[in-house]
Parts: sequence; structure tokens; C-alpha cells
Amino acid sequence: DMTQISKYPIHKDVEKRMFEVLRETISHLTNAAEIEDFLTDFLSPVEKIMLAKRLSIAVLLHKGYRYETIAGILRVTPPTIATVSMLLKYSGKGYKKAVGKIAANEKINLFWEKVGDMLSKIPSSKGSDWAYQRKEYEKKKRARKKAF
Repeated sequence: DMTQISKYPIHKDVEKRMFEVLRETISHLTNAAEIEDFLTDFLSPVEKIMLAKRLSIAVLLHKGYRYETIAGILRVTPPTIATVSMLLKYSGKGYKKAVGKIAANEKINLFWEKVGDMLSKIPSSKGSDWAYQRKEYEKKKRARKKAF
């Protein structure tokens, strides 16, 4: 597993330079194919999923989804959702900016709307959060249509 960090500390200047190189490398990726190739080579499949789930948690929280629903959709635990939620609320400058851009992106909004459509069609079971979430989703959908 590549997520282990060496127990031998790196000198602060070396660490700072490593992050500069990483940031520069990412900032020079110019299209989806380059980004996909980089992420595929750079991250293990588990790391890729983990990062994508964290970002998706942030987007769903921003859209007002409840923990139970997010846990069901993404198969993540409430503590994982809570960690992302805390970052968004108190210190997640990067998360807030990224989520704001995602929320403003119409193509991505259509994707999440399709996710909402799929969720709204799942029959609710006893004790399930789906019935509540479906009502909330339908209310938001109606409100969006009225806004246009």
C-alpha cells in the first residue's frame, strides 16, 4: 500500500520543495487526457477512489445531502463525512473553492441531477433515508425549474 509514510522525517526545506514540484506539475497539466494519465500513473486505484470520494462528499454536503444519504451513495462512513464537513466549515479554503467551481459548472450539475434522479427512483424501505431525500430532491428540482 503506497499510502504509508516513512517513519524517517524529511527536512522541512526538502518537503517544501517537493510540494512546489508537485504543485507545478499539476498546474501544467492542460487537458483531461493529461490529467487522467497523470492520476492513473501517480496514484494507486485505492488512492484515486479515496480522493474522488472525498471531493464527492464535499459536493454532496454543499448540495444539502444528509450524512445517511452520502454514506449510502458513496459507501463511506459517517466519520469520513464528518472530517470533510469540518474542513469545509472551518479550514477548507481549497475545498470551498473547488466545490464552488464544481457547483457553478453546469455539466457537473447535470451529472449530480442524474444521480438525484436515480436516487429518487429507489423505493424506500423501513427506516430508510431515501423517502426524505427523495422529497427534498423533488422540492429542489421544482424550485430550480421555477427559477428559470
